Amino acid sequence: MQIQDLPYSDPGVPDARSGPRFLWWLGRNQLGGQMKALAWGLLHFVSVSALPFCVGLAVQAVVDRSGTRLALTGGLMALCGAGIAVGDTFLHRAAVTNWITAAARVQQLLARKAAQLGSALTRRVAAGEVVAVSTGDVEKIGWLVEAVSRFTAAALTVVVVCVALLVYQPALGVVLVVGLPVVALAALPLLPRATRRADVQREKAGRATELASDTVAGLRVLRGIGGEELFLDRYRSASQEVRRAAVRSARMWSLIAAIQVLLPGLLLIAVVWHGVHLARAGRITVGELVTAYSSVMILAYPLRHFEEIAMAYSFSRPSAKRAARVLSLERATDARGSRGAGTPGGELYDPQTRLLAPAGRLTAVVCGDPDAAGRLAERLGGHATEPGPSALLGGVPLDELPLDSARTAVLVQDKDPVLLSGSLRELLDVPASGSVRAEDALAAAQCGDVLDALVQGSPAATDPMDARITERGRSLSGGQRQRLALARSLITDPEVLVLDEPTSAVDSHTEARIADGIRRLRTGRTTVVLTSSPLLLDRADQVVLLHDGEVAAIGVHRELVRTEPRYRAVVTRETDDEIAALRGALEEIEERA
Repeated sequence: MQIQDLPYSDPGVPDARSGPRFLWWLGRNQLGGQMKALAWGLLHFVSVSALPFCVGLAVQAVVDRSGTRLALTGGLMALCGAGIAVGDTFLHRAAVTNWITAAARVQQLLARKAAQLGSALTRRVAAGEVVAVSTGDVEKIGWLVEAVSRFTAAALTVVVVCVALLVYQPALGVVLVVGLPVVALAALPLLPRATRRADVQREKAGRATELASDTVAGLRVLRGIGGEELFLDRYRSASQEVRRAAVRSARMWSLIAAIQVLLPGLLLIAVVWHGVHLARAGRITVGELVTAYSSVMILAYPLRHFEEIAMAYSFSRPSAKRAARVLSLERATDARGSRGAGTPGGELYDPQTRLLAPAGRLTAVVCGDPDAAGRLAERLGGHATEPGPSALLGGVPLDELPLDSARTAVLVQDKDPVLLSGSLRELLDVPASGSVRAEDALAAAQCGDVLDALVQGSPAATDPMDARITERGRSLSGGQRQRLALARSLITDPEVLVLDEPTSAVDSHTEARIADGIRRLRTGRTTVVLTSSPLLLDRADQVVLLHDGEVAAIGVHRELVRTEPRYRAVVTRETDDEIAALRGALEEIEERA
């Protein structure tokens, strides 16, 4: 896989049982790129490590006054230089390709899982953790994939150099063979402690990020109640904890880095000291001593990759664990379904509450429990997060349809819709039937003032459709965001549209016009609105009251207000005692009159 071929047509099915298993699965799927990087890495490292032998031969040729051998050695050094340049160039290309393609694979897996789970994802995993996994953790996992091939090439090169030196000069080769494992493995006892400190740092950083996200998301509310300083102090405290944890982690890693510098230096001193004694005794030549010295010097380069792979693994292991946790989440129902793809039609029925929404009608549902209303909306859209009987559309269980078909048939807009950053044109560029124009949807959702606000915030935009929307629409009010989200849902024009409190942040005059717009634009389509707004309820063809998780009454708004006390308590927020007291007061006034 090359970078220009991204994205993957199918990123595969990951082994998400644990972090190490996920890393192993990812490595196996990147095997082709790893082998390519390994080949170029071997060319590079072997060429670098061959230079000491060339230098030793050149020195010995000078000592022996052999011009032929000196010229031959010069040619070998030129060949090694070419191998170093070519190997390093293509090793870097292959390693970076492995990094990017591995990160892209993980991001595609996370995006696919988020699309499958829908709104249930953030209920099962904290939003801050999802952000951390899809950004920093993906980068660290890609780093490990990139480092593996370089480390493997470096390790094989070290073995080759040790064997070559052992054959070339056994007396000095023995010292190198004995000392190199000590140098390479000396830092291993420190890695568990360094990893624990790095884990603590990442955990504290994740909490600080989540606190910052929550603070920014609720900034308007915080300003309203004067709580900015309180949350600023909390974030300042969390930030200092991250700084202290980072310093503790850096101290351990600096100790490991110092060992990686100190021990090769001590090995070099040992080789030179032993080699000088051998040369004075006449057991080795000057060229052989120079070769041994240069080999130890050069080996410090591939040995650095031992430290890199240790750091990459220690940082990527918890990242892979978090990614595996997200990827192991499953829907309550099988996303593939048991039926063929297709979009059924007809009435929408929820067996759990016995709610029936007739086809082509506007049905309003009143539920005193907002959480129960949210769960009902999920079931009606086939997005159920809890096991239970599936909603039926035209007698077909939605959980038996493939997820794409279920979402095409039933669109659910929850009470907190998200607006992605970009232009208004991009926001409204959604899969749709084509029957509803953007202008009609915006008009039905009463978005005139929203367009004006967007144009004022984007002076360069002459067309409101080209105006920019900030991240999550933070520059707009809650009611403006709600109306834009409603317009987006109306443009889609699904067979069934489920709206959960679509006008909760809108004033009553605008709400009345929106109710008329929904009724007009959804004529002949099935629409279910979960609301307690009298203005929306009065426009519905049918109103259903849910009480204790079941249908308690069916009728029209004005009839239910007169005859159903439980309905009246939810819609008007008045109790029977309050109504009786009001009637008594009115009767008393009439008697006095």
